[in-house]
Amino acid sequence: MEYLTLNNGVKVPALGYGTYLTQPRVTEKNVAQALKVGYRLIDTAQNYGNEREVGKAIANSGIARDEIFVTSKAQTSGYRSTKMGIDNSLAVAGLDYFDLMIIHWPTGNDIETYKALEDAYREGKLRAIGVSNFNHQEVQQIIDKCDITPAVDQIETHLRWQQQGMHKFLNAHGIVHEAWAPLGEGSGSVISNKTLNQIGEKYGKSAAQVMLRFDVQEHILTIPKTTSVSHLKENIDIFDFELSANDIERIRKEDEKTSESGWPLSMMIEQYY
Repeated sequence: MEYLTLNNGVKVPALGYGTYLTQPRVTEKNVAQALKVGYRLIDTAQNYGNEREVGKAIANSGIARDEIFVTSKAQTSGYRSTKMGIDNSLAVAGLDYFDLMIIHWPTGNDIETYKALEDAYREGKLRAIGVSNFNHQEVQQIIDKCDITPAVDQIETHLRWQQQGMHKFLNAHGIVHEAWAPLGEGSGSVISNKTLNQIGEKYGKSAAQVMLRFDVQEHILTIPKTTSVSHLKENIDIFDFELSANDIERIRKEDEKTSESGWPLSMMIEQYY
C-alpha cells in the first residue's frame, strides 16, 4: 500500500474500498472481505445507511482501529443538525472517531455545515475534514470563510472525466483530490478502453488496474467499489508496477470531460478547467 499525506499531517491509504449503494444486509460481509485482502480505507456515508455494518466489520476484523482509515459523509445542512449527525453516526458505527468526515454535497448552507465539522475536529471526533462534489468556487468559499482548509474534495473522477483542471486547483491549495466512480460507474468505459488494455498488456495487468494505478501515481485518492472477491484482490494489486511518462500522457488524452453519472449538472458546467 502507498499513502498520501493530508494537509494536517494525517496519512491515508492511496486506495480504499467504497460502499456506495451497498445494501446494509451485505455491507458487513463485503467490508470484512475487503479488510481481509488488505484494504485499510473504508468509505461510507450517512446517506448510504450502512455505517453500522461498516463499524461491525471493523470491530470484528481483529485489526487495530488505528490501522483502519474510516471516511463518512454528512448529508445534513447547517451547524446544529450536522453536529448532531456526526455524534449519531459515531454512535451508530460504534466508533470513537472518524478519520475523515466530509460534506456529501453542497446544500447552500455550507459554511455553517463546515463549521460543525471544524468543531468536531477540534473535539477529537474527526481526524480530518473535507468536502465532496464541490466545484472550485465552492471550495474557495470554504477556504475564505472557514478556519480549516479542507483536507479532501471527493469528486467524480474517471477515465472519461479526469478533472485535470480541478486537480491542479486542489493541488495548489494543498487539498487531496479523491475520486469517486474511478472505474466509470460500471459503464464499461474502463474495461473496454483500447489504450488502457494496450498499456495493461505491457505489465500483465487489467485495464482497471491500469486506471487505478494512474490515480495513485497522479496522487489521486481512489475508492473503487466491488462485491466480487476476485475484483477486490485485483483492484488492490497495483503496487508492483509503475506507469511510464508516456503511459500517463496516453491516458490523459482519453479525457472527454464527460460525466458517467450525469449528476450534478452544475458541477459539469461550473467545474474548474
